[in-house]
Amino acid sequence: MKTKFILFLSALMLASGMFAQDCNTALSLFAGKAQIKNWEEAKPLYEKLIRDCPSSSLAIYQYGAMMYKDFLEDCQEGMKKETAQALIENYRMRLQYFPEKTKKGETLAMIAQVMYDYGIGTPEEQYAAFEKAWTTDQDTFESPKSLYAYFSLLVDLHDAGKKDLQEVFKKYDEVMAKIETLENAKAELAAPLMEKQDAQQELTSREQTILSNSEIYLKNYTIIKESINAKLGQRADCENLIPLFEKQFDEKKNDIEWLQIASARLNAKDCTDSSLFVKLVQAQHALNPSAKSAFYLGKLAENNGNASKALKYYEESAQLEKNPSDKARVYYVIANSYKKSGSFSTARNFYRKALQAKPSMGEAYLQIASMYEQSANNCGNTTFEKRVVYWLAADYAERAGRVDPSLKKHANQAAANYNARAPQKSDIFNSGKAGQTIQIGCWIGESVR
Repeated sequence: MKTKFILFLSALMLASGMFAQDCNTALSLFAGKAQIKNWEEAKPLYEKLIRDCPSSSLAIYQYGAMMYKDFLEDCQEGMKKETAQALIENYRMRLQYFPEKTKKGETLAMIAQVMYDYGIGTPEEQYAAFEKAWTTDQDTFESPKSLYAYFSLLVDLHDAGKKDLQEVFKKYDEVMAKIETLENAKAELAAPLMEKQDAQQELTSREQTILSNSEIYLKNYTIIKESINAKLGQRADCENLIPLFEKQFDEKKNDIEWLQIASARLNAKDCTDSSLFVKLVQAQHALNPSAKSAFYLGKLAENNGNASKALKYYEESAQLEKNPSDKARVYYVIANSYKKSGSFSTARNFYRKALQAKPSMGEAYLQIASMYEQSANNCGNTTFEKRVVYWLAADYAERAGRVDPSLKKHANQAAANYNARAPQKSDIFNSGKAGQTIQIGCWIGESVR
């Protein structure tokens, strides 16, 4: 009996070894076919691998996804749903067998995107798939295309009477905050490299790649934000928002979340001169004094012509605010107030604080450029030195368009205008200062080469 057991065990081990060898052979053949995109011969090998040895290698799912994406580009319309389903199954199996090597939010969002692109499931099911990606792992849910599809589906469901408008506004704030976080990350990478370029220092090939990729992503995020705002459209205009929130106020006046959403929507659409906005802010501040309520009280004070009281509330808001993008907006408003009063140095300090909190805030660069332009005649001893200030203004304007592509056209026009007023080649030659670093005086305190 013992001999029979040993023979059985030996046979089992031999079979196991042969099975493993068979998997390795199939994987090697599959990888070879995939690398040259010979998908017709790769497909049966892929099907064998996911059937017999699905946990043998991550490469099965990496190459498999590439294969089905290529199939979707080339297959006939009648075969697209079936092929899309196979791609979805590929993503799901990768999550199942290689969870530690798979970004869950990114992969679940890709599943939802395939459902959306190829009409798989109802709109409710497609939205639920995006919602699963968002709630499971928001950190890796970064695709601009998927962020738009996610929000677009929600708006469509609202229009069909299946989702509440308050949920639409809440999701709008969440998605836009996510995009701004992604923008800031790319702008943080790009900003020091832009400064290096402005200083006429040569970038390494790696730095050039980082800068180029960052600018591409920033452009894509700008496009998506514009698309999301267009999708929200007239649903968020003052003439629609005010009656909607007015009707709900008595019922919701003790609901802090509703008050925050309603006041944020009115503020975002500049509906702050309405009596409803006053009621919302007062109710919100009474229930839960916060950075947002302090900011809105500043708005009310500003609307009433009390600039010093408004500044006090804005500075309180900036101290309390934890969200970097929102903190940047408060600093920007404070800076604008000081700029308006002619306190350019203080204004620049707050614009720089705004940029520290949100490096993609191109408007802050434009405002600094504008102040430099206004100060040109006061910041130099000679005509040449005064005109040099315009070079600096042009540098800041160009930077605005690079960190925020939505401003690019306006920023480039401003830069061209500043450069036209700056010293030209003949002026530089006649000044005898070619190649020299010129220190700009007064409150500006920067240099130009």
